[in-house]
Amino acid sequence: MRGLAAFVFMTFAAIVAAVFAFGSYAAPVAAPKFAQGPAMAVDTELVLAVDVSYSMDPDEQALQREGYVQALMSREFMQALKLGANGRVAITYFEWANAGDQKILLPWRLIDGPETADAVAAELAAAPYRRASRTSISGGLMFAQSLFASSGYQGLRRVIDVSGDGANNNGPPVTPVRDDVLAKGTTINGLPIMLKKPNLMTMDIEDLDIYYEDCVIGGPGAFVIPIKEREKFTEAIRIKLVQEVAGLTPAPRAVPVAANAPRISCTIGEQKWRERWGN
Repeated sequence: MRGLAAFVFMTFAAIVAAVFAFGSYAAPVAAPKFAQGPAMAVDTELVLAVDVSYSMDPDEQALQREGYVQALMSREFMQALKLGANGRVAITYFEWANAGDQKILLPWRLIDGPETADAVAAELAAAPYRRASRTSISGGLMFAQSLFASSGYQGLRRVIDVSGDGANNNGPPVTPVRDDVLAKGTTINGLPIMLKKPNLMTMDIEDLDIYYEDCVIGGPGAFVIPIKEREKFTEAIRIKLVQEVAGLTPAPRAVPVAANAPRISCTIGEQKWRERWGN
């Protein structure tokens, strides 16, 4: 992967190539078609679902938030926006922790050019930080899916983007919830954050990227981009948003797809919680 300075000056064709080579996992399938209605047409309705559980330290939270802010203002994001049939997307951003803890920081916002992108980035940057207990990816997915009904937009694609540093350990099991979301025609992408070595105190797991691939993501063009180095945080988020906005599907790695038997237990988070706390 080229350095950040070189990346900024790449042509968009090169950006696409870099996207495909970044180490992401893809699960491409046929794209759904949503019924047309009176709502404003956009290329993508994108829900950004961001983990704020206590396992995310303040530095990681700041890196994550700044990554989204910088990505929204990037030239690559604007170029991806122009590739769409409508040239605009709708985005909302919320934070999640346990099954009953979801907070919207950025209500549905339309991005159709540099001015609106900068305004959305500024709004997100000004939001306060917070943390909460437990990790419920399933609760986050259910909340995220519910947001589409009130978006006010009609997307060619509906995407939920989940970022987090741990496995589901609270609320319903993640796979049935994932399957319900996918049945509605929504794509789920993943951004597993793997900056710390696993340890009992934080409930981390070693193969979080595989967990996301087999237990969390799915749908048309679904992919995972793991973050394993702090200096790659902003770059990874920018590449992820470019893929989602432009509807790009990176080449899949030579690994079994999630439709086969999971390579890791999809209840590993719940198991670790019981081993530690006994409930």
